[in-house]
Amino acid sequence: MRPFEHFSREAAQSVHTVLTDIDDTLSLHGRLPAATYAALERLQEAGLRVIPVTGRPAGWCDHIARFWPVDGVIGENGAFYMWHDAQAHVLRSRHWLAPDQQVLARERLALVQARILAQVPGCAVASDQFCRLYDLAIDFCEDVPALPVTAVDRIAALMQEAGMTAKVSSIHVNGWFGEWDKLAMARLMLAERYGLNLEQEAPRMVFVGDSPNDAPMFAAFPNAVGVANVRDCLDRLTHEPTWITQAPGGLGFVEFADHLLALRSA
Repeated sequence: MRPFEHFSREAAQSVHTVLTDIDDTLSLHGRLPAATYAALERLQEAGLRVIPVTGRPAGWCDHIARFWPVDGVIGENGAFYMWHDAQAHVLRSRHWLAPDQQVLARERLALVQARILAQVPGCAVASDQFCRLYDLAIDFCEDVPALPVTAVDRIAALMQEAGMTAKVSSIHVNGWFGEWDKLAMARLMLAERYGLNLEQEAPRMVFVGDSPNDAPMFAAFPNAVGVANVRDCLDRLTHEPTWITQAPGGLGFVEFADHLLALRSA
């Protein structure tokens, strides 16, 4: 990983899209700093497409798509994307699963949830589970005392044994019955909403993240950026970002935005 301060002017001026994780990438110590929110707004005002890509639930994404300075949001690790249609004054969404598949998935999630809670002491269902549509989020450090890595791995293993896809973020283990992930839905959204081929356009996009579930995005984007706290999980990453900021979390994102915009205006 190279310091993002060495990112080139030529590369910065070619960027047209910024995709970013939220937890511990935009947030810092569980809060969204005002400077980070302002950085999102400055990026969008500079003409860049801004799209959060998160494991957070549909209920949060409804709010983010409506109220944040973003062009849309991918939620629940790729189960859907949402955007606010400003001309029609309506929130729109695109879901990976058909309605009948959604009901079956929720029934199966309840069974896995009960098994995990019984077998992994100290974990809990994430506080935002009530507004999730497609995945089960098990909290291992957000609202519970931090669990050891062995417990986190056990949660993921129980999900996988049940036939789920399991991804570890900085706060939750997320599991779902389906073929999607952050990268798959990013590819679909970019194609459907903007007519962009992700593989062709990847050099002109930046993804910013911090955790193991961001590894597919780090692999797909040659100019992927990790905020400084990505160092905490390097031993669990299947692919590292190319660039890294000096500051952690939301402050690292501000550092990224400041440097990118300065290079674009140079």
